[in-house]
Amino acid sequence: MADDPFFYVIIASCLVVAGVLVWGVSQFGRGGDPKKSNKIMQLRILAQFVAVVLIVGFAIIRSTRG
Repeated sequence: MADDPFFYVIIASCLVVAGVLVWGVSQFGRGGDPKKSNKIMQLRILAQFVAVVLIVGFAIIRSTRG
């Protein structure tokens, strides 16, 4: 599995999701602008969607290759 470069793209996308999550939670914790915090969390949802699509795509590709 680790020999496939697509696997590293998935790892990177998961790290992006984690980074955006930490950024958003820190904005909430600081008591910053609620609209900005909400936009960051919307960005996290988008990044999470992309990560899930990549993971499912990877699983489908791996299952059809054998």
